Amino acid sequence: MFEHYIQSGGRRLRCGYTTGTCAALAAWGAATLLLTGHAPAQASLTTPKGLPVTVSLLDCRTDGQTAQCSVTKDAGDDADVTDGMPVTAAVERTDAPGIAIDGGEGVGRVTLPGLDQPVGAAAINSVPRKMIAQAAARAADSAGYAGGLKIVISVAGGEQAAAKTFNPRLGIVGGISILGTSGIVEPMSEQALIDTIALELRQAAAKGAKRVILTPGNYGMDFLQAEGMDRLAPVVKCSNYIGDALDAAAAAGFGEILLVGHAGKLVKLAAGVMNTHSRVADARGEVFCAHAALCGGDRELCRALMAAPTSDACLDLLDAAQLRQPVMESILLAIDTKLAARLCADCRAGAVLFTNQHGLLGQTQQAKEILKAWQ
Repeated sequence: MFEHYIQSGGRRLRCGYTTGTCAALAAWGAATLLLTGHAPAQASLTTPKGLPVTVSLLDCRTDGQTAQCSVTKDAGDDADVTDGMPVTAAVERTDAPGIAIDGGEGVGRVTLPGLDQPVGAAAINSVPRKMIAQAAARAADSAGYAGGLKIVISVAGGEQAAAKTFNPRLGIVGGISILGTSGIVEPMSEQALIDTIALELRQAAAKGAKRVILTPGNYGMDFLQAEGMDRLAPVVKCSNYIGDALDAAAAAGFGEILLVGHAGKLVKLAAGVMNTHSRVADARGEVFCAHAALCGGDRELCRALMAAPTSDACLDLLDAAQLRQPVMESILLAIDTKLAARLCADCRAGAVLFTNQHGLLGQTQQAKEILKAWQ
């Protein structure tokens, strides 16, 4: 078992290794079996993160022309649909020099632009391809073989598992992706989600879009559909990672970004909070309280706002004090300021806030200008 741990939320969690690491280990084993006739019991490598991984090689067999070995994916404590799945490498000699890598059963194919690999290629990303090639080359050097090799990576059950991933949305069909930049799976990895958001944004840009709508989740999607706004631009869910999504959208070349979301999350932007998860910064009460004070709210109102359990409860208090409109205008102005500070001069963003109980609460000035141009 892979013994590397991280601390997350006060818990000690065991890391795993990526499908890319599995593929590279299996490729080394299969190449070694093909070129030496000997099936090694284990394979080892050092991941790009610098951590060593040693695994047992399974189902090693050869007919003299092709050899294959499998490695079982270990996701550690991460909730990964590929955990326990066999990643298999089949290796054969070729007359052409170099190492060719392709995907077989259970490995997806790219059908849309904007991904790590071009349309038509197997969904084996760049870092795993490099790891696979290096592992096979190491086996060839040890065996004194200077010819070419063809490596096909397959994953039994990969097509079924892919239905539970982002692959169908990303235009990857027929199986899972062989992924990993560090070679290691960190449980509950935020970076994996952020990378997926950035990938969706790059795909939208690759289709020619110059503007995009970001929304944290399903509430935002429902609101956009009800208002007919989802037809104005591609919509990408950004979860709590609003700052990272804004950065990725700007890097993808979008000139105009519209944020549409529930006030419970987006009011936090007024305080410069760009990761809106409550365990990072639950500043809703503080935002409402500060802006109510700026708009003339008394101490009793401010205390009530700080004690209110939800954004809707804060809005009810502001309605009772007849301060909702000026407070929301103040918050929206602050959001515009924080968004402008986050982005470069070539990109502008605005925000639209709502709640399920109170409906549309308002739009920042930038959002009004963006929507006017779009419509």
